[in-house]
Amino acid sequence: MGMYADLAGKVAIVTGSGRAKGLGEAMVKRLAAEGCRVVVSDIGQPKGEAMPKEAIGTRDEMQQIVADINAAGGEAIGVACDVLVESDVQALVAAAVKQFGRLDIMVNNAGIGYIMKPIIEMSEADWDAVLGVNLRGAFFGVKHAAKQMLSQGGGGRIINIGSQASKSGFPFAAGYVSSKHGMVGLTRTAAIELGQHGITVNTICPNHVTTGLGAWQNQYFSAATGRSEEKYLADMRSRIPLGRPGLQEDIAKACAFLASEQAAYITGEAMNVSGGEEYH
Repeated sequence: MGMYADLAGKVAIVTGSGRAKGLGEAMVKRLAAEGCRVVVSDIGQPKGEAMPKEAIGTRDEMQQIVADINAAGGEAIGVACDVLVESDVQALVAAAVKQFGRLDIMVNNAGIGYIMKPIIEMSEADWDAVLGVNLRGAFFGVKHAAKQMLSQGGGGRIINIGSQASKSGFPFAAGYVSSKHGMVGLTRTAAIELGQHGITVNTICPNHVTTGLGAWQNQYFSAATGRSEEKYLADMRSRIPLGRPGLQEDIAKACAFLASEQAAYITGEAMNVSGGEEYH
């Protein structure tokens, strides 16, 4: 039994949740463990240079996560969705409603965090890929989740997955930082518009988590800053008051809390889950 009894039977979508060991997987499995009926979603197949196989959740990975949840006694389906395509996002929400009858929780987690270059080397295509998935994709998720929640009544929860880069700048990450700052603006505006309908909208801002993406980031940033990976990670730990990088479970716990009735009076927030590394 989960911590939040009120989540039992609720219906949740988590985008970008089809990749093994990713933040999305941790969140969708935690919501399922709390009794939510869940939709696991990812792009499913590589798409152009910006979305290579090693950076996405494949259909096989997605179906494995669905199988894991169902084997553990949960209820899950998998739906492929490219968040760059508004009709895909609309269809994702429709699939949740068709399968489970409603939508209560939307977690906009799909993102690109692996296109890192100095500003003067960043191409138009690089910028568009990052802003497209991270910000436009989150906008489509907010829009279509809100439309469904408004049509069915009874409020709802929209949770956007930001980053420490929602608050602070990082070298070589202009597109990523801009998209995650923009997500905070989207969150605040959506919270104002939707509050009267009992729909809360919040952003979770993790610091570095060593997922598959995180491991790539460790390699990239240690090389870019002329440090060994060991030194890079030691420096990271030394600036985090709690002495360690984040874990997938840390973010999943915050997601379950914000989805629950315990967080009913919290909206428009950009909540740091960073071990004290980020505090504004």
